[in-house]
Amino acid sequence: MRIGLAGVGRIGAFHAQTLAALEEVDTVVVTDADPALAEHVALEQGLEYAPDVAALLASGLDGFVIATATPGHAPLIRLGLAAEVPTFCEKPVAATLEETIELAALARRSSVPVHVGFQRRFDVGYRHARAAVDSGELGFVHSVRAMTHDQDPPHPAYVPTSGGIFRDCNVHDFDVIRFVTGREVATVYATGANKGAAFFGEAGDVDTAAALLTLDDGTLVTVSSTRYNGAGHDVRMEVMGEKGAVAVGLDDSLALRSMEEGVDFPHGPQKHSFMERFLPAYRAELTAFLDVAAGRAPSPCTVDDALAAFRTAEACELSRAERRPVDLTEIKGA
Repeated sequence: MRIGLAGVGRIGAFHAQTLAALEEVDTVVVTDADPALAEHVALEQGLEYAPDVAALLASGLDGFVIATATPGHAPLIRLGLAAEVPTFCEKPVAATLEETIELAALARRSSVPVHVGFQRRFDVGYRHARAAVDSGELGFVHSVRAMTHDQDPPHPAYVPTSGGIFRDCNVHDFDVIRFVTGREVATVYATGANKGAAFFGEAGDVDTAAALLTLDDGTLVTVSSTRYNGAGHDVRMEVMGEKGAVAVGLDDSLALRSMEEGVDFPHGPQKHSFMERFLPAYRAELTAFLDVAAGRAPSPCTVDDALAAFRTAEACELSRAERRPVDLTEIKGA
């Protein structure tokens, strides 16, 4: 297979390396808004280089991977659909709710598959949690706890264009909550605070946030996030039911220290970034994309799925701003 990749920054360069190592991929062709960077990555990794996206899409691709900065996602998805090339795009598919709604409608009208990169769907722990829910071994699920705690804050220049902590960070939790439980979010009540660098507040954002979600079957979900988890990168989920409870991310890398005597768990070492935490999942999702591109499987995460997660994030931002519960019916795109 011949796969094109737009964007060779941190995640893009990693995707290029991953794709090139997959047995079914014969050629990876890369491009970037910075041509010199694309040429450098191509030379370094032994890949082909295209001077721009138009040349890339005209080069006979079997699949198109988008790993640019967020402003490039929506225009490139449109180009991929117009060229009738199966497309993979890192989240978010667009920076605004309105454009996400437009893209979802466009994708529904097209026969070309779009696979959105919510990599937690391919993490072994989350998949086992979903199976535990689906099998009924937990009985009815009454409570879920989900968290995304970054060890270090992002660069100050990133925050004003990030969309805010719920859209940028917890949107992964919102997607995987739907994936694991099979339910939709009905209402949210969210808040946030700043105790760290001033640039978060200056951008209208918060460095720590929490939300209480009620799902459409009455399940209660607590979601938390922070940019200042000095103990390490901590992404977890707990699913509690009538007959049992399971946890995702509860291993020796857990970024917590027990205060109980005689307890030496976790042994470490801790993980320090999302790339380290989800390395196998990133590989698995690109392997799955090859099945989508080859027509062997439907998209495992559609633009409609991305829209559902974005709508929850939008509701949380509205709730935080107005200090009130928000029903998802208030958010466009249902």
